[in-house]
Amino acid sequence: MQPVFFTPGPAALYPTVQKHYEEAFRLSIGSISHRSAQFRKIYQHADEQLRTLFNLPKQNNAILFTGSATEIWERIIMNTVEHECFHLVNGSFSKKFFDFALELHKYAHAAHKPFGEGFDASDVQVPEYAELICATANETSSGVQMRSQEIHKLKKANKDKFLAVDMVSSAPYTNLDFNVVDTAFFSVQKAFGMPAGLGVWIANEAMLEKAERMKKHEGVIGTYHSLPSLWENYRKFETPETPNVMGIYVLGKVAEDFNRIGVDQIRKETDRKAKALYDFAKKSDRFEAFVENESHRSQTVVVLNCHEAAGTVIQKVKDTSGMIVGAGYGKMKETQIRIANFPAVSSEQVEILIQTLNAI
Repeated sequence: MQPVFFTPGPAALYPTVQKHYEEAFRLSIGSISHRSAQFRKIYQHADEQLRTLFNLPKQNNAILFTGSATEIWERIIMNTVEHECFHLVNGSFSKKFFDFALELHKYAHAAHKPFGEGFDASDVQVPEYAELICATANETSSGVQMRSQEIHKLKKANKDKFLAVDMVSSAPYTNLDFNVVDTAFFSVQKAFGMPAGLGVWIANEAMLEKAERMKKHEGVIGTYHSLPSLWENYRKFETPETPNVMGIYVLGKVAEDFNRIGVDQIRKETDRKAKALYDFAKKSDRFEAFVENESHRSQTVVVLNCHEAAGTVIQKVKDTSGMIVGAGYGKMKETQIRIANFPAVSSEQVEILIQTLNAI
């Protein structure tokens, strides 16, 4: 019996992914040139499907590919921040984004919340001279979300600053308005249910213009993966270097699968599964939701406190049902489990997991 992965990344493979990779091998996609007409069609297909999925404006932005979302943290800072940036930090990954800015010798400000607490726009006072605001739609380490409407309010209150949104473990659930948000990014090994090795960066023309000015006056904004270099190649549906061609091919196919279902349906199904998990925790005398504020509870990474060792719970679940849930992050490894609620896992599988947690 194949194990069912509820781990938050790498996560369960989406059911159609194997078929798409088999087709990619049959077509020898892994051997084609990234300067070929065949690759340009693959890139264009992925671009079209992702635009539909995220309701992207037809103009004024680009969909760019990197090696990972972690790389995109660095590229955003290098290409848009001359001096100062501002980070909303409430978990391990939002802190790493902040740490990258410090390592790149930027004057980085941060608003901090305790692990397990989230941000609303009304909580946030952005420093006057910050050029970039960095928000996290879903903090994978702690199971905290920042709702889309709060992200939009934050930008509307700071129209003179760029807003970057990390939606690594929430895309395509997070419903961002890309007429408001300047840039967002994710990696494919979470909610898109693919093997790791591909980052997706959505950026607008205002960011490109800033990067070009910085390149002219400052000089160093990156090399082959600077925003101007990526964008120049994007205009031809090409990349600066040989990319993960098979990953881009499969991403386009998975996005097409999602569009066939409909992103609204995916979001509704995600909400239903999350509600079932949180309702279980509310009734349980052995588990409880870690995030106390319900409006800040992630719908895509459900974090539960355990009244016994988390490692014991994880092993019992695996032995009983073949399902694999994630451990808590960092210091919470022994006291929490994390349950990824991505499109790859069905309502039926979530229900079996709940029954298993009840029974062990």
